[in-house]
Amino acid sequence: MKNIKKIIYLLRKEVGKTTAVIWHPKPFFVLISTVLSQRNRDESTEKASKALFKKYNTAKKLANAPIKSIEKLIYSTGFYKTKARRIKAIAKILVSKHKGKVPKDFNKLIKLPGVGRKTANCVLVYAYQLPAIPVDTHVHRISNRIGIVKTKTPEKTELELIRIIPKKYWIEVNELMVKHGQAKCLSRNPKCKICALNKVCSYGKKQISKR
Repeated sequence: MKNIKKIIYLLRKEVGKTTAVIWHPKPFFVLISTVLSQRNRDESTEKASKALFKKYNTAKKLANAPIKSIEKLIYSTGFYKTKARRIKAIAKILVSKHKGKVPKDFNKLIKLPGVGRKTANCVLVYAYQLPAIPVDTHVHRISNRIGIVKTKTPEKTELELIRIIPKKYWIEVNELMVKHGQAKCLSRNPKCKICALNKVCSYGKKQISKR
């Protein structure tokens, strides 16, 4: 079993941050932005989110918005027509069943259209600061590379991580690995030679030994 405490420490050191997770005070923004981010680049998501929330900044406003207007505002995201229908449907459910508020409950979140485990966990962590482990491509890739898990899908990775990582670390796992994945542990040509984790990382050790 890998030394989880040491890995968390090295990840913190690598990305230059404390254990404080950056969170957003408006859960509605976190939920909708995360849905928009699916199969999309960060820059496009940010652009679309800003345009959308400038005009429709509450669930009620979005629920009543014309679908064509939503499509136009989020055009920069991939699959914008599908996402427009989903976020409008989400907004309607929030208004009709949750008084316009985003639920803090995982099981209620995943019942919303287009909301899977990763999105639900992102809401818990980044909107409510509740312990959860959102597993995206970065978390899935890095967890397997380091050797913490040996899994084939993000869902299986999540289940393994919540089993082996102490709950006190859950809330920061996603942010640590996403930032590390963007800076060093790239999907192609990872920078193992200058990575602080190369002595505890299964993949990194192999890459260093080849040189």
